[in-house]
Amino acid sequence: MPTPSPDALLAFQERQLQAAGYGGPQAPIRYRLMRPAEVRLGETYPLVVFLHGAGERGDDNRSQLKYLPDVLAAAPQRKRFPCFAIAPQCPADDFWVRLDWSDPDAVPQAAPSAPLAAVRSILAQTLASEPIDPARVYLTGLSMGGFGAWHLAATNPDDFAALAPVCGGGDPAWAAALKDLPIWAVHGEADDVVPVGHSRKMIAAIEAVGGKPKYTELQGVGHDSWTPAYAPEFGLLDWLFEQRRSSGGTGGLSTSA
Repeated sequence: MPTPSPDALLAFQERQLQAAGYGGPQAPIRYRLMRPAEVRLGETYPLVVFLHGAGERGDDNRSQLKYLPDVLAAAPQRKRFPCFAIAPQCPADDFWVRLDWSDPDAVPQAAPSAPLAAVRSILAQTLASEPIDPARVYLTGLSMGGFGAWHLAATNPDDFAALAPVCGGGDPAWAAALKDLPIWAVHGEADDVVPVGHSRKMIAAIEAVGGKPKYTELQGVGHDSWTPAYAPEFGLLDWLFEQRRSSGGTGGLSTSA
């Protein structure tokens, strides 16, 4: 299994938050925060929220730095995409969403899990304490985190400027809530862990209500569609950082979320 790069471990600072209703006083949710390499007085910056997959669950507050955090922490990307990024870690015995994702017909429960609800509290606190442009808050995740990203965006569409779920899925009933959100979903056509039908159904449902999501299905690629998707040359990161909410975004967030 890959491990987080030294760049990611250095750039992402360890944090924890005792979110309301989450885990009890002895079990805060752990996360990492990366700030831009240079924060200039009077300027605001985009924020990327990254939800990891099932294999990175735990309490070490480091396993979740693999994949996209590694990419964002590398020197070329820190220069090209100066941003804040938060990478929360789901506890080992919990989930961003609860469902059997190997079942192509499964849909997540409507209510968010406690860890996913805690992510929104982390987001609210970060927005309140850092110079972040609320019109440029981006949400992405892979595998279990892809399901979490779909769920968090569907229940809080006004909080984000764009959504980029990788090999995830959701409930097609969320389509109306997601219709106006810029979306680029990626899935491997040969995925034998999360069937590609999960992404296909979400994209079709959003298109059916008038949305115009982007969708890339990687032919011959299995479950690891995140490596090509997050590679700088793929174009997903460029697209993500180009998005901006005209209304300012994050209208529903507060530090008490």
